[in-house]
Amino acid sequence: MSEDQPATPRQTTMLPRITVVTPSLNQGAYIETAIRSVISQEYDNLEYIILDGGSTDGSVEIIRRYASQLSHWASEPDNGPAEAINRGFARATGDVLAWLNADDAYLPGALHTAAAALAERPHVGLVYGEGWYIDEAGARIEPCRFVRRQFNRRYLVNKDPILQPASFWRRSLWAKAGPLDVSLRWVFDWEWFIRAHANGRFLYLPNDLAYYRVQPEALTRTGGLARQLEHGRVTRRYGAWWHPNHIVQQTRRLDAAGRRLTDRWPRFAAAVTQLPFSAPRHLAERLLHGMYMR
Repeated sequence: MSEDQPATPRQTTMLPRITVVTPSLNQGAYIETAIRSVISQEYDNLEYIILDGGSTDGSVEIIRRYASQLSHWASEPDNGPAEAINRGFARATGDVLAWLNADDAYLPGALHTAAAALAERPHVGLVYGEGWYIDEAGARIEPCRFVRRQFNRRYLVNKDPILQPASFWRRSLWAKAGPLDVSLRWVFDWEWFIRAHANGRFLYLPNDLAYYRVQPEALTRTGGLARQLEHGRVTRRYGAWWHPNHIVQQTRRLDAAGRRLTDRWPRFAAAVTQLPFSAPRHLAERLLHGMYMR
């Protein structure tokens, strides 16, 4: 199903048009919070698109309640959030783009802050700010301390220093960097930031712009070894095999292989045999602490 709404008549030439895309699949427990955080921004020149992947948990009913305040929404199968986001930006008309996952939320004033920063600095392609972790009930846990005010390319290809829901960028930067890589399951946002960083200037904003929800089904909390190895592949793609993130993830692959090999062995024999497989991981994690993706 799909619904479009006519463009809102109250647009202003003073504000750049911002397109926000929300991908969602069975996020009925959180999506209303995300929606309300967008529409309550009181940003007149807003295009808001929600692309649901065919939810069966009541999400569609929630989205439909807000349909009159959306520019477009649809509920149909997709191949994951990266594909949904790409679809949303393919139909976007905004000068500034952003996506907000269905379990995250904006803080008040986020859109105005980002728009003003980009309008005042035409040489900047992307702005990003601070944010807070929140729990399943929406209570604040702690600041997202991984955000960095400054970083170089080497840092970026080893760790993600940007809070994704607190980032906004120009359409021109999206065109230069290209869409999200749909072959990636967990780190498509970080991989896109690496490409975008090579095509435009980033600017840190010392403002709290978004909430990042910690919940069991969040992508950053699932995937295990497969997610970690995806981290390593991205580092190898844009860095080299000897970069810290790739080294650590490959030692984790070796450790996992040792555990599989000795899975049904007697405990003592398994522990002795597994040591050469696990020792490189422990050594790499200790020596390269803080230099790789967890």
